[in-house]
Amino acid sequence: MKFSSVLRSSAIALQSIVSVSAVVVNPLPAPRNITWGNSGSIEISPSLSLNLGNASEIVSQAFERTWERVVDLKWYPAAIEQPLASYVTTPYRKRDVSGVVVSRINIDIEDVDIPLQLGVDESYKLDVESGSGEISIASATTWGALHALTTFQQLIIYQNGSFILEEPVSIWDAPLYPHRGIMIDSGRNFLQKKKILEQIEAMSLCKLNSLHWHIDDSQSWPIEIIKYPEMTEDAYSAREVYTQQDIKDVVAYGKVRGVRIIPEIDMPGHSRAGWQKVNPEIVSCADIFWTESAVEPAPGQLNPVNNDTYKIVQDVYDELSALFDDNIFHVGADELQETCYNFSTSVREWYAEDESRTISDLLQLWVDKTEPIFMNTPDRRLTMWEDVVMTTHARNVSKNVILQSWDVASNVKNLTSQGYDVIVSSYLHFYLDCGFSGFVTNDPRYIDVPANDDFNENNAGSWCGPYKSWQRIYDYDFTQNLTETEKSHVLGAEVCLWSEQVDSAVITQKIWPRTAALAESTWSGNKNAEGYFRTNFVSQRIFNFREYLVAIGIDASPLVPKFCLQNPHACDLYQNQTILFEYDA
Repeated sequence: MKFSSVLRSSAIALQSIVSVSAVVVNPLPAPRNITWGNSGSIEISPSLSLNLGNASEIVSQAFERTWERVVDLKWYPAAIEQPLASYVTTPYRKRDVSGVVVSRINIDIEDVDIPLQLGVDESYKLDVESGSGEISIASATTWGALHALTTFQQLIIYQNGSFILEEPVSIWDAPLYPHRGIMIDSGRNFLQKKKILEQIEAMSLCKLNSLHWHIDDSQSWPIEIIKYPEMTEDAYSAREVYTQQDIKDVVAYGKVRGVRIIPEIDMPGHSRAGWQKVNPEIVSCADIFWTESAVEPAPGQLNPVNNDTYKIVQDVYDELSALFDDNIFHVGADELQETCYNFSTSVREWYAEDESRTISDLLQLWVDKTEPIFMNTPDRRLTMWEDVVMTTHARNVSKNVILQSWDVASNVKNLTSQGYDVIVSSYLHFYLDCGFSGFVTNDPRYIDVPANDDFNENNAGSWCGPYKSWQRIYDYDFTQNLTETEKSHVLGAEVCLWSEQVDSAVITQKIWPRTAALAESTWSGNKNAEGYFRTNFVSQRIFNFREYLVAIGIDASPLVPKFCLQNPHACDLYQNQTILFEYDA
């Protein structure tokens, strides 16, 4: 029987961490099942060597990075978990050292050739037995082995001049969802390549596997297109352009860390920059003041009735497709504004040909004509924003299209009940740019008058306020009220950081460490085996994760005063550690 089958048959039902309070460190995200021994700590040799059953350059390099970081950092947890007395099952004690020094890690991968794509098997098993002198990792694929090394990296601590594992340990682990992601936006403000790579590094440490890169928008076109070099005339500057080598570098960096890079070129809405330089006739309402034709400046939408649109779209899409190796390509389709097309003579004439035509028919025309263009590789799947079905209502969208739902929870139920696969990005829970006020200027809503109180106080001066804290992210049950069949269509979840007020200087602080809360909820869940929120038992681990990010040079924001790290649960709102149990199960 194959390794992956053994895992599924023996442990797939386990969805909660089995933690032991006797150890000072537990990893984030919590493994699906972790069992600690109690025979004493195990010393790890600083010259730990790798024995790799099936040759894999990706795993070999990952091991070298992992162990180099462990040795250089000499990490000891900044925040440890010490539950209240009623929760202590194994008391804290001074550990005896077993006397065995582990000098080798064995990694056995069933199939090293399976590519990193949506739904790949990411499971692994990690065992360190007392007295064995070896660490054993087994995985179905390369990508599970990478996750095992990430867990291993978090378990090793430096104490009394030695690298130790606190106790023997056995872990079985696999994600609950195949898509666990972050969306970044380089269209509103340019993001330096090094900062994009930094996000990938942090993602890999907490097992997030999907970077959704919203590359362009109506404001700027920052990506080199060889067929149409004039498109980057709409970049903010010649220095704020991603070369095709930059794209390849990002894709390669993500791949060796188990992070898929999913590009988004937003069409036909949010489309002005770049396209207008090739042919201004394919862009509608680009020169109209934005409040008449768009949700934000600058306006502009591709014209679905102009045949030149599709030739240019195909050229650009084919060129970009060759740069990204993921089977998924995001093609936008959100926030199409009917008023924009009122300024287009050709669209008005198209409507006049049949007075029954609506914006839904116009969007369906776009869907019908672009689907053959977008499906340019055998395994291609498209992602679109839910608007194409839920708001603008194209009449026939293939069930093979993945829909990204950003609006209310009822939309997820609506879409999954229709048979669509869905990625959940609820603005009420997962929009990281919310609560920082808006960016449009001369805005009278900020004037201190009673009519503006709700906007400023409840919404924090932004349409989607208030700020989404790590607890708001962690405590969201994004499959609530779904049937089992509907739940099977939820591929996972993704936080979104739109960049109207984000650039390279602040992106890391806006994402980390609160996004680690999503990493855990999508990997092993946010509830214990009884169905209760386990928020109390992630707090110290997410605090520690933040300190770890800072220690390796990733400037994540603090979540609490340091007092809270050093005094576990002293900063809880309630001394009653079961208070959250009232809200679930």
